[in-house]
Amino acid sequence: MRFEDVLGRTERSELGQMEAAELLGISERTFRRWRDRYQEDGPAGLADRRLRPSLRRAPVAEIERMLGLYRDLYRGFTVKHFHEQLGKRHNYTLGYTVTKLHLHRAGLVTPPRTRSAHRKKRPRRPMVGMMLHQDASTHAWLPGDTCSYDLVVTMDDATSTIYSMFLVDEEGTASSLRGVREVVERHGLFCSLYTDRGSHYFETPAAGARASKTVLTQFGRALKQLGIEHIPAYSPQARGRSERAFGTLQDRLTKELVLAGITTLEAANRWLREVYIAEHNARFAIAPEQEGSAFVADRTGAWRDILCVQEDRRVGNDNAVKWRRLSLQLPPSRLRPHFVKATVRVHQYPDGCLAVFWGPHRLADYDASGTLIAPARLAA
Repeated sequence: MRFEDVLGRTERSELGQMEAAELLGISERTFRRWRDRYQEDGPAGLADRRLRPSLRRAPVAEIERMLGLYRDLYRGFTVKHFHEQLGKRHNYTLGYTVTKLHLHRAGLVTPPRTRSAHRKKRPRRPMVGMMLHQDASTHAWLPGDTCSYDLVVTMDDATSTIYSMFLVDEEGTASSLRGVREVVERHGLFCSLYTDRGSHYFETPAAGARASKTVLTQFGRALKQLGIEHIPAYSPQARGRSERAFGTLQDRLTKELVLAGITTLEAANRWLREVYIAEHNARFAIAPEQEGSAFVADRTGAWRDILCVQEDRRVGNDNAVKWRRLSLQLPPSRLRPHFVKATVRVHQYPDGCLAVFWGPHRLADYDASGTLIAPARLAA
């Protein structure tokens, strides 16, 4: 409209071309070019002819297909998680940014609010195996199952690599020992473990008090025997690394279980072990600051007899050991005629089997029902 006004004044000889060009902030040559295009094509002739449709513009049909998939199958997914599934399951090749842009435009995903400044995170350990985290999260993990289960995760501080992850009805001593056992069996012994102050991890004299360093739980005893430092966390913020990992898992894992069609605890644990852990680590684990590893192999295999429940018992007059409604009859031994009134140590393993030790000597093995196992396995 301004150009039309200035052009009209030049046609009425009120302004010269140079003066008109100065009013519009352009050169005299550009003014004459615009005048000629306006006279030929009208206002449309003033459009910027440099603008061309991009040859890299995303195909409309592909954008519509993507939006339809989100509405029908993936509603509630984060953009990153959705974009991963598109490439994995639907032969989708458009980039993450254009996908996010169109999801925002369609109102299917709300852009996140800008976060305020936060305190600096604790530096990671520089090498794998120097510190591990173990924690559990209670959630309704299984599709169609309203029951809540505990997801027990053991991960590396240096890389956020998950070494062990499984679902149980309720976390406790057995699940915590299982997590450490799975790590040690595959990778070796590590330097330290960072956990909360749950009652199966630490003895705490009073609520909110510091964890005892002298009275050990079964779990604390096992770590001490293995030479692994046990570090207690005194606030949720101190466990920020594992808390953030669980935030990701609660958002992604439940959706992945739906896509995999998994509805039972047994199937979920098998799928976690065989499929999901590797995929999660490939997506979220980072490179350590330093090369090498602080893991050390336990060449004696002592961890098998340490990462279990151990309790002392006194042998009865019938040369048998009482263990939780079971009577473990000790077989003859060349060590002494009998063990009446001797203090022995009972080990209960993850599969329920039992063993009785006298000092370093393994006296007998039993199945979960307390039946003596074949004498060939007994120590003399």
